[in-house]
Amino acid sequence: MQAEDFGFGTQIRKSPYFDATVRWGAQGFSVYNHMYIPRDFGDPEQNFWTLVNDAILCDVAVERQVEITGPDAARFVQMLTPRDLSKMAVGQCKYILITNAAGGILNDPILLRQAENHFWISLADSDILLWAQGVAVHAGMDVTITEPDVSPLQLQGPKSGQIMQALFGDDILDLKYYWHRELTLDGIPLLVSRTGWSSELGYEIYLRDSAYGDALWERIMAAGVEFGLKPGHTSSIRRIEGGMLSYHADADTNTNPYELGLDRLVDLDMPADFIGKAALARIAAQGVSRKQIGLIIDCAPLKGPNTTFWPITRAGETIGKVTSAVYSPRLQQTIALAMIAVDHAQIGTAVEVVTPSGPTNATVVDRPFYDPKKKLAAA
Repeated sequence: MQAEDFGFGTQIRKSPYFDATVRWGAQGFSVYNHMYIPRDFGDPEQNFWTLVNDAILCDVAVERQVEITGPDAARFVQMLTPRDLSKMAVGQCKYILITNAAGGILNDPILLRQAENHFWISLADSDILLWAQGVAVHAGMDVTITEPDVSPLQLQGPKSGQIMQALFGDDILDLKYYWHRELTLDGIPLLVSRTGWSSELGYEIYLRDSAYGDALWERIMAAGVEFGLKPGHTSSIRRIEGGMLSYHADADTNTNPYELGLDRLVDLDMPADFIGKAALARIAAQGVSRKQIGLIIDCAPLKGPNTTFWPITRAGETIGKVTSAVYSPRLQQTIALAMIAVDHAQIGTAVEVVTPSGPTNATVVDRPFYDPKKKLAAA
């Protein structure tokens, strides 16, 4: 197919890598942060095996950046998130939540600190640029909030370190998990971080000038040939195995951190105020009525991830919903993330899931389903 064969009009943006991904076999796209993201390079199971055995390169330019600068930038960013940032160093990344006044989750991005008062928020799928600009109107702080010309790629998989070494030299191997640094490659301005949405060893390569999109993609693919690198898409199989959230599926504005077991990302005792602090304190004191759990579903292998929320029942009563389900060829099981009433959330509880094929048995299990200590990603 040709690049011009894809399109819903100019209101959906194309990434700097769009033409390259079509050239390299992208067969289907979805829309994320008002941009196209490749979702189909052929067999998703083969994509998974390439990811866990070798490496894949993914166009994730849809992870738009919100850049916050100015004398009050650090104080303003802290106001957006319940995670304590007081010890965050320049060059560090942190997984954060952005909450509203009711304690609901608006986004679960990666925060990158480039200078004392210079931050990027690398977004999941929601309009945090508009949220931050709106908050700033009434914040009384001196900040500038923009969307820079930055487009990330994800290089993920156990051989990603060797490919990065081939591209950038031995020094890149010193880059620690959840840290970043500025680099250039053949004159192309980049920022590189040891992060990614795969639960595998991986890097995110942030292009800082969209004019180089095609050149950067081809340069990385050429360096990766000897290591088995393939073009790919973010793997639903691997991210569900790793218990990683997909915003709008596993969390939304009506979900709070405590329901997801993300208490570690909320610090109610820090001196700084943040949006949602009073609400989250109240939720922490009262407890939650539902929580996220893992499920093993007793059904035939799924052909792809679920596209609707599947009801969960017990003794004829609806007690929750499956938010993300997929068949794991490695575990040889259908695994799922689900939100369920706390009274039924104990490990080992037997429930029923109403799938499109009909009701089927399932069992509550712990998650992540694979590598729970994140040893692969943090290696």
